[in-house]
Amino acid sequence: MMDLLARCPVSGASDILGDDVETITLDTLRARVSEVAGPLRSETTPGAVRTLSIESDVDGIIELLATWAAGLVAAPLNPMLTPESRVRASESLSVATMPPGTCTVLWTSGTSGTPRGVALSQASLDASAESSKVRLDLRDGDVWLASLSPAHVGGIALVTRALLLGNRLIAGGRFDVERAVAALESEEGPTHLSLVPTQLHRLLDAWRRPEAPRRLRCILVGGAHAPSGLVARAVGQGWPIALTYGATEMSSQIATATPAEVGAGRLDVGRPLSGVEVRVADDGEILARGPTRALGYVGTDSSPLADRDGWYHTGDLGRLDAEGRLTVTGRRIDRIVTGGVTLDAITIEETLRGHPAVLDVCVVGVPDEVWGERVAAWVVPVEGEFDLEDVETWATNTMASSSRPRLWNIGGALPRNANGKVDRAGVRSAF
Repeated sequence: MMDLLARCPVSGASDILGDDVETITLDTLRARVSEVAGPLRSETTPGAVRTLSIESDVDGIIELLATWAAGLVAAPLNPMLTPESRVRASESLSVATMPPGTCTVLWTSGTSGTPRGVALSQASLDASAESSKVRLDLRDGDVWLASLSPAHVGGIALVTRALLLGNRLIAGGRFDVERAVAALESEEGPTHLSLVPTQLHRLLDAWRRPEAPRRLRCILVGGAHAPSGLVARAVGQGWPIALTYGATEMSSQIATATPAEVGAGRLDVGRPLSGVEVRVADDGEILARGPTRALGYVGTDSSPLADRDGWYHTGDLGRLDAEGRLTVTGRRIDRIVTGGVTLDAITIEETLRGHPAVLDVCVVGVPDEVWGERVAAWVVPVEGEFDLEDVETWATNTMASSSRPRLWNIGGALPRNANGKVDRAGVRSAF
């Protein structure tokens, strides 16, 4: 287990800031964490799993730090999980055997498979923080907005990174776009954000100034595919975007393209972080290994996390160029095979977003007795501008016959899981 605060740089730069209400110095933070940790030590067996339902606010971060300080395994569950999912996760983790050295278990979203716990160690989180520092050129005085749930690997990595590197942390709770705008307008606002694409989209819509925030040095965008149009919009308005690809099983980032690289027009996710190895298998699957790799799976699925050579098989597809830059092209499970032709759902989605009446889209394969699968598209339309007949005519003239959607669901927000990712299983079941 880790007592994170015992290893924080002794500096005022490690303060946690509340939501425009309170500023907590490092000494005060240590005192409050100790106050919460004391009863936990006396009431709980060391090494036991403590499930937490917390937000990324001051109280939630104190609960997380106190759990570690008390020698317990922290298992933060996303507050947006359904009550049934929360009970199922808690029951599964309560009887699971933790790998030696586990300090945190994160319950994966299960967008395309069965949810399960991923056991992370202090060493893997430390390595993630250090490699992120190098790639993003993190410095003393940097300020992070705690914009992701602690139940999300990006949220855990954000907290540990900020504290271990002596950065400040604005901890105001669940992401709220108006509150984020107010923070960015402040003279002491964040220099760094970590967002999923939907959060970035909402932030750009809410920011009504022609120039990007003056203090902002980087927005780390990951957790899901970032549409090229969204990236182009942000870069065109001067926002410093870093595109990242990661996984819970690798303690957050695997590869990251810096704001300078993205600003120069690159849409890949950059080179692997220092210490992380990446290769692409013959079938196109991305494999990763290194000191940031998690210890293993726990709960209902305790299958090996890595092969005998230490490679974690991500389930994602991609390619490496001659310079070692990684491009992610989709997920193996999201491949669609129709009439003997293999298609990638992400590629079809990017094409459909090129129509001015398409605001967002998710493409899946639906079983078909004749074709094997048929392409189905759930479209979020631009209000008042969508005409299906027009879109189908455009698709006929723009897309290969095999790639054109044959089934459509128009209107309504895309279903998402507790971490904000599109629930492709939910989309598929809707058809």
